[in-house]
Amino acid sequence: MVNANDLKKRAMIVIEGEPYQVTDVAISLPSARGASMMVRVKARHIINGTMLDKNFKAADKFQEADIDKIGAAFNYKDENTYYFMNQSTYETIELSKAVVADAAAYLIEEQAVKVITYQGAPVALELPLFVNLKVVETEPVSQQAGGGGGGIKNAILETGLEVKVAKHIASGETVRVNTETGEVGGRA
Repeated sequence: MVNANDLKKRAMIVIEGEPYQVTDVAISLPSARGASMMVRVKARHIINGTMLDKNFKAADKFQEADIDKIGAAFNYKDENTYYFMNQSTYETIELSKAVVADAAAYLIEEQAVKVITYQGAPVALELPLFVNLKVVETEPVSQQAGGGGGGIKNAILETGLEVKVAKHIASGETVRVNTETGEVGGRA
């Protein structure tokens, strides 16, 4: 059991009998004497993706969701399904486009991920914090006289993700991308 004030982002918990992944936690301190500390929790339903935004008392307890994380590698996709290979059994795991959702922008062939299962069924995808992706399109590197060399420009990565990169990054280079923020952290 986890106390509401101990919840962290990405925690998997059961709220009202349903499995949720915490997306945001905000603790508000009481302004009046005798009032209890409140915890505002935003969470995404693991199975159907609906969002929950609810306040709880700090002492409220939550059961951890019965989930497993399976090491997998992305293989390929078709129109509505993404296919992964279980790294320990070599079986194919299929995830729908809706389950993969925004994570698709960071998937390249053989990308290591974790497939999250709830009661044996795959329900979500967990990406590593950083992935390396190749820049396929950006403005040419310019060497202007008097320029400080700083600044940013738009770039399109091999997955189609549009990001901001430093001006010295050229097409064909590989960059390190944060999967939580979508920001580029420099060359890989």
